Formats: sequence, structure tokens, C-alpha cells
Amino acid sequence: MPTSTWFRLNVDKRERVLEVAMREFGEHGYSTGSLNTIAREAGIAKGSLFQYFNDKLEFFAFVCDEASRRTREEMERRISRLEFDQPFDEWLFDVLCDWTEFMADHPLERAVTAATNFELDNNVRSVVRDTANQHYLRVIHPTLKYWKEIGQIREDADLDVLATLILTILPFLALAPYYDGLDPVFGLRGRTPAEQRPVVRQLISGIRPMFAPGK
Repeated sequence: MPTSTWFRLNVDKRERVLEVAMREFGEHGYSTGSLNTIAREAGIAKGSLFQYFNDKLEFFAFVCDEASRRTREEMERRISRLEFDQPFDEWLFDVLCDWTEFMADHPLERAVTAATNFELDNNVRSVVRDTANQHYLRVIHPTLKYWKEIGQIREDADLDVLATLILTILPFLALAPYYDGLDPVFGLRGRTPAEQRPVVRQLISGIRPMFAPGK
């Protein structure tokens, strides 16, 4: 958590610090991003950052948490508009297509997602990945439980395994179209969200035997 000094800072200034930090970490990573650049571009003294946060890890976690929260809240809004009166695999297809569209339209959040997944420093990666994963799981766990309760996921399906696969698929779909070397199988690099849809369909078909109710 930020210190009380952070919350006494002007709202516009807080937003500026956050935006600049997201851009810097999204471009250079957390551990190799420049705090000097963030301070300069946000219009604050570098020492002020450590009046707002106790250490760098806390700052990294906060930036990741804010970016992940924005992403989660937008996806929750999109999910709330989807039809639940359809099979689970069709609903999941709609969700993943919305996900790819969100990532295409939000390069800043996409860059932070990349920084979180690509971070090389083990201690930093542990902190930011755990922070981001909690936001993912706040959506994944209850929705899987709901679909199982209404019979769209078979009774013997392992929801932890299914949640883990979805946790793997989400960053893959978010980043593979925009970063080289992430997808040697489907060739997602450079594809638009519309062009990604057949791959989304194929991925769901591949995991469908894990959850599809028997006929």
C-alpha cells in the first residue's frame, strides 16, 4: 500500500505518476525501468517516490495492481453484457474475443501485461505476477463455479486445472499478436482481433473435452 503522503497528493498528479510509470515499465520492464525518468516526466523529485512508497517493490506492485484493476473492471463490464443463456464454450469464446479486442485497443495496459509476464528479476516477477493473478482469479474462479453449478461444466471437471489453463491462455492471447517469438504454432503475430478469432475457437475446441458435459 502507498503511504498516506501519496493519498494527500493531488489526484491529477497521482494519475500522472501512474501513467508515466505504466509507460516506462511497459517499455523497459519493472526492474530495468528508470525511476529518474518517471520522476522527471511526472514532474516530481525522485526522492518523492519514496515518500509515497516504502520501496521499489511496493511501487512496482502498486503500478501493476492499478493496471490490472483497470483491465479487470473493463472486462467485468464487457462480460456483464454477454449472454449467459448459451453453452459455456460459446460464452468463453465471446469473453476471449472481447479480451483480444481490449488488448488491441489499450496498448498501455497491454504493455504492462507484457512487463509483468516478461520480468526477469525473480523477486520482482513474483510480486507483480501474484498481484496480477489475483485480479484474473477474482473473475475466473466464480465464473467457472457458476457454469459448473448450472451443468455447463461436467461434474468431474477439475476447476483448478481449467483455471490454470485460462490463466495461461489470457496472456498468450494478449501478447502473441504484438511480440515476436511467442507463438510458433498459430502465427498470431500481427493478426487483428478479427483474424485471431479462428485461433480462439481452436483453442477452446482443444480444451473442450476437459469440461464439456456428457451427452
